[in-house]
Amino acid sequence: MDYTHDKRMPVELENHLCSEVTYEVDGLKLKGLLLEPKQQVNRIVVYLRGGKGQVGRVRTARLLQFSNPQTLVFAPYYRGNNGSEGKDQFCGDDLHDVTVALDQLRASYPDTPIHMVGFSRGGIQGLLTFQQLPVTSFIIWGGVTDLMMMYEERVDLRGMMRRMIGHPRKHPEAYQSRDALSQIHQQSPPILIVHGGADRQVGIQQAYHLEDVLKRVDATYETWYQPTEGHVPRPPYMRATLTHIHDWMTRVEQGQVGK
Repeated sequence: MDYTHDKRMPVELENHLCSEVTYEVDGLKLKGLLLEPKQQVNRIVVYLRGGKGQVGRVRTARLLQFSNPQTLVFAPYYRGNNGSEGKDQFCGDDLHDVTVALDQLRASYPDTPIHMVGFSRGGIQGLLTFQQLPVTSFIIWGGVTDLMMMYEERVDLRGMMRRMIGHPRKHPEAYQSRDALSQIHQQSPPILIVHGGADRQVGIQQAYHLEDVLKRVDATYETWYQPTEGHVPRPPYMRATLTHIHDWMTRVEQGQVGK
């Protein structure tokens, strides 16, 4: 990856080097967390965080959940967050923070499978970018799929959404430009939908809505629903979910996922 600064983090890992890296996008210096294998890289996972600011911030432990000794994991902080320059626009120009990082990773590892994982807010970030990027698959976990639905469901977040995006009635074009579902088509990369039935932060209706669209356009997808779990699964269900995600990535790479 083409980065301008590499700050080694005080984390001792057996199989990876952990660094906070700086890279340039739109003239801004942006930061992200990188887990780089000490061995040859045979898989890349790009983790798209949820929340904003300190809520949902990128942590090493989270990235390690998607790693193995030969997996590189990278997570952009998004502009305006955790030392990155610029202003977070919630699926506006901050989408470039994802696409530039992906393009640079692809240039550095041209033949390596790249999987995106979008958690919570990262779900819509991924849906708006994964089709234009050289990704092998997209895992959307407890993810937002429709911002209009989010505005209706999360009354407590309406103020934040009006500040960052605008009012749906006064600024309909801002929501239309963030309509990811209308862009999905039959040839979209495979999607794994992961969601908890008791999720109070992002209701499972968001996942059902995405599934309906994928089914209608005959896209390749699978679901992993856990009826009793919330936004973050309890430990036994978390282990099962991570095992399923790792298995999904392997099956996609081996051409075993499809219609």
